[in-house]
Amino acid sequence: MKNITEFEDLLKGKYGKKGTPKRDKYDAESLAFRLGVMLREARKEAHITQEQLAERTGTKKSYISRIERGKSDIQITTYYKLVEIGLGKQLNVSIG
Repeated sequence: MKNITEFEDLLKGKYGKKGTPKRDKYDAESLAFRLGVMLREARKEAHITQEQLAERTGTKKSYISRIERGKSDIQITTYYKLVEIGLGKQLNVSIG
């Protein structure tokens, strides 16, 4: 147990401290990936296709696909619309 390294220390070693350009890029890409995975899982749980989700929210299937693959910089308002309107789920956001 003595040789355990905290994840933050690993990130600092590879990407630098928070606030540096390389770390900011990593953090943004990591968040995009995680949001995409959560959207895909929620969509599959709702038993709807990417195309159906796009139709319900006035977007395009290709956009939903990019989000689910973590390849799109999504605004929280858009994510909210996809989850609440498109999937009929409540998005709980806590700050603090």
